[in-house]
Amino acid sequence: MAALEKHFTVTEIAELWQFSADTVRALFRNRPGVLKVGTGETRHKRPYLSLRIPESVLQQVHAELRAVPGQRKAA
Repeated sequence: MAALEKHFTVTEIAELWQFSADTVRALFRNRPGVLKVGTGETRHKRPYLSLRIPESVLQQVHAELRAVPGQRKAA
């Protein structure tokens, strides 16, 4: 059940993978299954978005990044 699995913060993944927080946000921002909580932009404040990445989504992205370019994905 996705709601009960471990969820990671952007900072946790950035430290684990030795990427910048901006890189991690870009990798996960539009992924299905990622929890997005935040506020919209107002006249005096910038928008704020907090991401929580489920372990299953983290593993999917890791597998995609590990894939050798041009090699077929296993079914």
